[in-house]
Amino acid sequence: MTTVRCLAVLTLAVLLAGREAPAQTTDDAGETAWSFSASAYAYIVPGDDDYLQPTFTADRDGLHLEARYNYEGLETGSVWGGYNFSMGEKVTFEGTAMLGVAFGATTGVAPAYKATLSWTKLVFYSEGEYLFDTNESSDSFFYAWSELSWAPVDWCRIGLAGQRTKVYRTDREIQRGVLIGFSSERVDFTTYAFNLDERSPTVVMALGFGF
Repeated sequence: MTTVRCLAVLTLAVLLAGREAPAQTTDDAGETAWSFSASAYAYIVPGDDDYLQPTFTADRDGLHLEARYNYEGLETGSVWGGYNFSMGEKVTFEGTAMLGVAFGATTGVAPAYKATLSWTKLVFYSEGEYLFDTNESSDSFFYAWSELSWAPVDWCRIGLAGQRTKVYRTDREIQRGVLIGFSSERVDFTTYAFNLDERSPTVVMALGFGF
């Protein structure tokens, strides 16, 4: 099954899941309940293998747990623990400091962060990690993903994106591109196009939902 077909199947499953009862913010005892999210990024890479990069997160108050696959490298998994914090009212900032371990084809340990800065309809999001490769120190690498988006309406956003990765072959230190995204209450679908000056840009389709 191709990456695009995998994403189509996942889309249908997410849309069906989105029709279930709304996510709870507190449990029966009145305490903060767990919140979960799942996402899958389908990478369509010219001249290289297409692949799917899934991520699962679980949060409760300040605690953040996360699992990824194919993020630091193909056939590589990683697990993370971290701390959530936020501040601001008109201009809001949400951040997560994390520490993770990668295993599989690539092995190592990594400090990481996630950060979101929001003001009215503008949102800047950034995530990054520095992987200390435990097999070969020269393969240690800083991975990063950033977005600047504007939402003209609640269900649509457009913007710019950039990434730094070595999961697939590229001559560019930083890949730059554009994005357009659509969302409902719990489901989000975004398409990215990187390296638009090339004959065949790299396309990433991302599907996510929370529950």
